[in-house]
Amino acid sequence: MGDGYMHGLINKSLQTFLTESFGAAVWREIARDSGVAQSLGPDGFEAMQVYDDQLTYAVLASAVSILQRPLDCLLEDLGTFLISNERLEPLRRLLRFGGVSFTDFLYSLDDLQGRSKLAVPDLDLPELWVDEDGAGQFTLTCRNCPQGFGHVMVGILRALADDYGALAVLDHLGNGGGMSDEVITIKVHDPAFHAGRRFDLAVGAM
Repeated sequence: MGDGYMHGLINKSLQTFLTESFGAAVWREIARDSGVAQSLGPDGFEAMQVYDDQLTYAVLASAVSILQRPLDCLLEDLGTFLISNERLEPLRRLLRFGGVSFTDFLYSLDDLQGRSKLAVPDLDLPELWVDEDGAGQFTLTCRNCPQGFGHVMVGILRALADDYGALAVLDHLGNGGGMSDEVITIKVHDPAFHAGRRFDLAVGAM
């Protein structure tokens, strides 16, 4: 994702989010306004292709303009959608395999890049670096990531905290040591605050 091309799986997820959240007519308007409609087929982005990342940024810019919503809020909602939508259950399962609790999951984020390549070999996620700052306090650095990726991660992490049943507070601090880094602070106040969503290791387990 750092070489100017975006995996179609990411673009397709963005299209699905906009379509299911705001309607098919709104997605078609965004596709026309951004100029991507003329380069896509009737079904939009193809999940297993790669696209110039400028197409992704054009879609996001048009979505911000048409929906009249701030980009960071839109990206966080996208992150939440990726975990909560039933059609994207494989992504939730990939992430939930990181640990039996939300805290365990945070410790596993360093390995997410490698685990994602086992599922989709040509999907190049940014490197995630987790530092423990104290009891229940973490700093997550998204290194060499596309602009705004940290906001998507905030949405993902908030949804997963709820999924695990944890009470956590997250803040996006902006750029870290480099202009392509984004930093998130995470405070886990109670890892078992409420009953989380059911998760079985085996698909279809009773």
